[in-house]
Parts: sequence; C-alpha cells; structure tokens
Amino acid sequence: MGRVEGKVALITGGASGIGRACAETLSREGAAVVITDVQDDKGRVLAAELGGKARYLRHDVTDEDAWARVIGEIERDFGRLDILVNNAGIGLANPSITTMSLADFRRQQAVNVEGVFLGCKHGLILMRKAGFGGSIINMSSVAGLKGAPTLAAYSATKGAVRLFTKAVALECAAAKDGVRVNSVHPGIIETPIWESIVGPGEAGANAPPDLDALSAMAVPLGVKGMPEDIADGVLWLACDESRYVTGAELVIDGGLSVR
Repeated sequence: MGRVEGKVALITGGASGIGRACAETLSREGAAVVITDVQDDKGRVLAAELGGKARYLRHDVTDEDAWARVIGEIERDFGRLDILVNNAGIGLANPSITTMSLADFRRQQAVNVEGVFLGCKHGLILMRKAGFGGSIINMSSVAGLKGAPTLAAYSATKGAVRLFTKAVALECAAAKDGVRVNSVHPGIIETPIWESIVGPGEAGANAPPDLDALSAMAVPLGVKGMPEDIADGVLWLACDESRYVTGAELVIDGGLSVR
C-alpha cells in the first residue's frame, strides 16, 4: 500500500473499463485521482465511491480548450501533476477499409491519437512547472504491435501512440525534466470497447465477440484479461519502482502478441 502516496494522477476515459480500474488502483495506493470522461453519471459515481481525494471532470480529449481547463483546475487545486494516464480511446471496426467512412477514420484518430498528443502537451507543461518529474502512461494496444483484420484504422492509431510515446520519452530525457513516458499494450481485456468491435464472421451485426471463446483460441494462456491486470501494470509505471524505465512498451496480453 502507498506506492503512489502523495502523488496526483489524471486518468482520461476513467469512468469505466481500464480507466476505472486504474483510478481505483491508484487511489487505493495513495494518489489523489482526477477522473475525466464524457460519461458524467459513471464518473461522478466512481469519484464518490473513491472518496475525498478523488474528483470527476467532464472532458472531451479531442478539445484543446478542455485540456487547458482540466490542467488548470488540477494546478489550482493540487499545484502539481505526477501521473498522467492517457487512456481515453474508441474502437471502430469495419469489415473493410473500402467501406469505412472518412468521418469514422478521423474520429478514431482524433480520440486515440490527438487526445494523447494533447494530453502529453498540456500535462507535460504542468509536470515541468511543478518540478517534481512525473510519469506519463499512454494506452496503446496489442493492435499497435501487430495488424488485425477489420481493425486497420484502430491499429493505425495504436501504432501511432506507440512511436509517439518513444519520441516524447526521448524529448523528456534530453530535457532532464524527470518525466518518464511509456506505453501499455493490452490484449483481449474484458471492457466496454468490445461492444463496438465485431470480429469477422460474428453472427449479428452489433454482437460483440465471445471473449472467453476468442481467448481460448487466440491467447497462449487461454484466458481473457481483466481491467485490473492492466491497472497493476499502470501502477508499476506510475510509481518509483520503475524509475529507470522510459520509452518502453509494457505488453499485458497473455502472450497474444508473440504467438
């Protein structure tokens, strides 16, 4: 307990799924947690459950003015930012890129890539201003390491996050600002994002895949992951135990990416 005691964490997309698990884990380990999302009801309920050091802010990660406002509120209320988890993301599958609309492609890029860019830009400004260093954790995916049919556009966004992370890590290292930047690559994890991702051959145009069956077939360990599995990895990257880790890829996928 207390592995991030006294630190301030911002988690985007923190109202559900992996973001929620990260908020719960970092709060349990002593951090003051700022949860942002567009799911207001879920975000407010979670902040209330976590107690006095947690709060919820509505936040569209594609809006730069919203980023300036959120970071400004964190500076006003806490005076520092130690941990930034750029977790907000969407997954839009399509049977073929020939039928995917440009609007959907751009929307996915805006949330998954531009949102991470804006988070690093504005979060880094406060981290440097406060002078305590920090840890930026960008949520990529196994889809950012290998391609997947029906997920070409999603893979493009997560691959972008992977290399963007490495470049920012080198920038921070050169600046000697004490900020580490790493990416996390979940595999098949039970989260709401699967409601928008339909695998090839699935029955029902809107039916999410059977994650247990999919994991038994595709994952070497034979089981799906849970949001808490990712949150534990995020905790390690957020705390001082990983002080010598930057520009790295933390893959949490039951062996899926190496099969």
